[in-house]
Amino acid sequence: QVQLAESGGGLVEPGGSLRLSCAASGNIFMINVMGWYRRAPEKERELVATISSGGRTSYADSVKGRFTISRDNSNNTVYLQMNSLKPEDTAHYYCNVKSWSYREFWGQGTLVTVSS
Repeated sequence: QVQLAESGGGLVEPGGSLRLSCAASGNIFMINVMGWYRRAPEKERELVATISSGGRTSYADSVKGRFTISRDNSNNTVYLQMNSLKPEDTAHYYCNVKSWSYREFWGQGTLVTVSS
């Protein structure tokens, strides 16, 4: 079992930056892929970015060039650096972990609000 704790959400003006963190604990040896999803108001949950155990990254087209996902295996933490934020980035952001045995684990979510 893996537990995830997210932090770093908040209110930011358009064009600003924010950095999300997600620390994993428990059976960390199960972790394969780590990533971030988000759910905006009145919209379905969407995948934002992923990073594999080897460091391979993938991004949604809507955030490519603005967001950067990274991973620190020494402390089992995944980060999402968000730059040039837009109002449409406003959403609850959720950390997600996939294990080598095909299990998924979710954080409780952190709210990002982009507004003037």
